[in-house]
Amino acid sequence: MPEEEPESPGEQTLSFRAIKDDSPPDEEPAPAEEEDSYEEEFALPEQVSGALTDALSQLREAVTGLHLGLDVPGADEARKSQAAVLAQLDDYVIPRVHMSTAPALIVVAGSTGAGKSTLVNTLAAQTVSATGVRRPTTGTPVLVCNPADERWFTKGTLLSGLNRIAEPGEGPGSDSIVVASTKWLPHGVALLDTPDIDSVVEEHHDIAHRMLDAADLWVFVTSAARYADAPSWGLLKLAKERGARLVIILSRVPARSREVVAKHFTRMLDEYGLGEVERFIINETTVTNGRLPDDEVADLRMWLSELSVDEQRRALAVQATLNGVLNSFRARVPALARHLETQVALRADLRSDIDAAFSGALAEIEESTRDGSLLRGEVLARWQDFAGSGDLMRTLQIRRAKNHGPERLGALRNALRSGLESVISTAVHRASEEVVTRWRQRAGAGDRLAALPGLGRPADDVDRRTARMVASWQDHVTELVRTEGVTKRSVARLVSFDVESLALIFTVGLLGYGTGDAPGGNGALPQRLLRGLLGAESLRSISAKARSDLRARVGLLFDDETLRYVDALDGAGIPDEAAATRLYQATYNLEVAR
Repeated sequence: MPEEEPESPGEQTLSFRAIKDDSPPDEEPAPAEEEDSYEEEFALPEQVSGALTDALSQLREAVTGLHLGLDVPGADEARKSQAAVLAQLDDYVIPRVHMSTAPALIVVAGSTGAGKSTLVNTLAAQTVSATGVRRPTTGTPVLVCNPADERWFTKGTLLSGLNRIAEPGEGPGSDSIVVASTKWLPHGVALLDTPDIDSVVEEHHDIAHRMLDAADLWVFVTSAARYADAPSWGLLKLAKERGARLVIILSRVPARSREVVAKHFTRMLDEYGLGEVERFIINETTVTNGRLPDDEVADLRMWLSELSVDEQRRALAVQATLNGVLNSFRARVPALARHLETQVALRADLRSDIDAAFSGALAEIEESTRDGSLLRGEVLARWQDFAGSGDLMRTLQIRRAKNHGPERLGALRNALRSGLESVISTAVHRASEEVVTRWRQRAGAGDRLAALPGLGRPADDVDRRTARMVASWQDHVTELVRTEGVTKRSVARLVSFDVESLALIFTVGLLGYGTGDAPGGNGALPQRLLRGLLGAESLRSISAKARSDLRARVGLLFDDETLRYVDALDGAGIPDEAAATRLYQATYNLEVAR
């Protein structure tokens, strides 16, 4: 392969403001007849227009509504693909479907230093795009057309997402396009000069590909020194995949190695299945005022003229590229749907991590409030002090409880509340840590979410809310004993007992005193006393309601804590589970409409 050669010394570095030269080429082509009126949109058959319009509108809506918020592997590529599909629909597909008589837009693309701008200037017979030895040269796309076609590109909807400007500014112009006109370019075709596909400026790549996505025909320009480079073949592969009408220009070919380079290039094209692609060779020559000698582009100019006058040939080329783009949606849109499904699945996993952690914490609380493990230390000491000699009947009598009952009653109540608060608080802290631990094990969105401040611990006010919740539950238990513990058998006996004391004894029994390894043994169960006073059926009913109420109150507390993690997850992006279905359906409807 020939080594890369620098541009000819004859090619000058020129500023855009000083490079206008309207002199005709050596052999003037007959200027196309100018038209003053703006062509009306070409009307498709009604049955086709309505169905295809609706299908494209549905597809656009489905792709626009796609929210890929989670940073899973491949998310950046999916977002770029989404943006590319939307841009292609807006810049090219929808306008082209409704403006089929618009001039054929020929995008000139290629590698660094291939001479794209020089070629465009030569075909336009004036300097419309800056050239020079500085790389990269072209940052803003430049569209040049016949004056009769100019209004298609200034007032039409092709490339409608770009601002029209008279000349490029500094740096990449990702949101702008220069529109120029020349009478030396045939009517019915327009050339679009793009940034280099292998530019050192990354934004240039995106601009170049967006312009290619809006093209009716691709003119790929490479040089004798760069034609074997990977970026060149990557672009040719893309053109083949999209089914785009393609023309290849091999430029700056030294005369002494023309035959060798041409044969090698042809062999490479054959191997890639592009052997039938139309191609032109431009010799290495002197560039003057940003242009080639006109005889070097005579064959290419003739090709443009034939394309201009042969409406059927031009329409077939445009239709082939449009069909290729629509065909590409068969794979590109479902690929977006599959990525969305991956995001939805990950979000479901992240959400299940939250539920699993707090469900486990709730199970721990239920176990701790059944097996008697809470009734140790301070709680046990206060219970033994409250029970005294073990004659609970005397302790419960209101008249004999006036001297020592209130103090001991309050101490036991406070000890029970503190113990229950401690169990719940410990479970909340463990659940918070577990959510973060689970998320850290999920690469991408999970570990990023786990790093958010404050998620590894409960909310700052959780202890205050827990204390309020436990106190409310104790009051509720007392009220249950007061209102539902009265049976025909026990009403006469209960009127002589202190309900708060009875409620505390009930709570001690409810929390598992005397069960398993809990202190007190089976013979000291408060249930024996309660069963005798309340009756077995009433005791079971009150116990079930008390436990259910505690579970509900803890559940509400956990719901508030869970919401913090759900909000963090939602803040990262909520994939719409139905969006994937809409994408599949839109792809199918487009196929039917075609």
